[in-house]
Amino acid sequence: MIFFNWLKPIRFPKEIQDEKLIKTTYKYWRLRTFYGMYIGYAFYYFTRKSFTFAMPSMLDEGFSLAELGMLGSILSITYGFSKFISGIIGDKSNPRYFMAFGLIATGICNICFGLSSIWALLALFWGLNAWFQGWGWPGCAKLLTHWYSQSERGRWWSVWNTSHNLGGAIIPIVIAFCAQSYGWRFAMFIPGGLSILVGFFLINRLRDVPQSMGLPPIEKFKGEEPLLGAKEERKVSLSVKEILFEYVLCNKYIWTLSFAYFFIYIIRIGFNDWSMVYLVKSKGYSTLQAASCIFWFEIGGFVGSLSSGWSSDKFFGGKRNPVNALFTIGALGSLFALYSNGIGTFTLDAILIFMIGFFIFGPQMLIGMAAAELTHKRAAATSSGFAGCFAYLGGAMAGAPLGICAQVWGWSGFFAILLGSGLIALALLLPLWPIKALPSAQALKEEE
Repeated sequence: MIFFNWLKPIRFPKEIQDEKLIKTTYKYWRLRTFYGMYIGYAFYYFTRKSFTFAMPSMLDEGFSLAELGMLGSILSITYGFSKFISGIIGDKSNPRYFMAFGLIATGICNICFGLSSIWALLALFWGLNAWFQGWGWPGCAKLLTHWYSQSERGRWWSVWNTSHNLGGAIIPIVIAFCAQSYGWRFAMFIPGGLSILVGFFLINRLRDVPQSMGLPPIEKFKGEEPLLGAKEERKVSLSVKEILFEYVLCNKYIWTLSFAYFFIYIIRIGFNDWSMVYLVKSKGYSTLQAASCIFWFEIGGFVGSLSSGWSSDKFFGGKRNPVNALFTIGALGSLFALYSNGIGTFTLDAILIFMIGFFIFGPQMLIGMAAAELTHKRAAATSSGFAGCFAYLGGAMAGAPLGICAQVWGWSGFFAILLGSGLIALALLLPLWPIKALPSAQALKEEE
């Protein structure tokens, strides 16, 4: 595969021998890498969801619900496939430029979308936006895997994952104000322009893996045994064929996690997209009351992301799937309680929606993280991108197909599908409970 020179990882210089300098350099760059990734991914989310809050104004200009719905489907499907393909490219690229260029490109696509009036052009630019959206996750997965060790990664990854919630909290305020004050086109221009600026900020802030700066691998720095064993860890580079077939497509754990992700995302996207309608139409809330309830979904997700990562490190020694299974059980219980609550009260519904967000954002984060860890470190972006592709195919199923089911079978059918999806995800996750490393890694350690 041919890459532009500026996307290629840089050659590793000679490793620094001064232990004090290594410690100081690691401390500085771990913090700088983290806040760069956090801000960058929040703005990826900012440009991804800008369309959602521009939709009401676009309806006023004559676009139909079907036309806007098609744009949403284009985003989910294209983004899902992009996460997989860009994961392969990302494992062979310098995340500093790969992530930054993707964010700049999404900003340009947002601006071009705002300048368009023909549906075909809107579809083209929104599809391109979805494609470049897929360039955000692989860079973060690679950096999180290389700069933070397995024993601490759950905490760092969980804090990074709250960038979703930060972006989700800022979007309604900024974009709704732009759309209401200046029209829906400015709701695309402003996020687009800001994302271009943040893309250049990423170029300034980020670097490649620690070895590119003369630092030892994170496992050596932390005194931890590489989960894949020393023999495999010594391989400096993997071919695309090795990454795809040996460490992803022939990895039964990645397939299991990917199918579980599919069903988890039916719940996450399904509830996120339809809960507003459910509260207004079924429970009789006003639009403002319903929006106030849904606010707690993101707050629950913020707390749940932090809690799931911390608990997987603290109580399960770096195993992610026990927390995935337990949080899925919690999400099932919370969904059932919300539906069984009948008319209910605002306070009780808000608490239950908080709990749904709390529990569903656990596996939403940790399944992708487990996919990155249950493979070779140099295939982390590809494996997590592969799982992410399945996730967003599940997200696409939570759109029009789930809406049709709710229309035919009512809200009972809607919740039955969400609960059924959760049970299937749980059945897939439970057998992975004891798995922390690939069996081949354990065998290598025993040989040595």
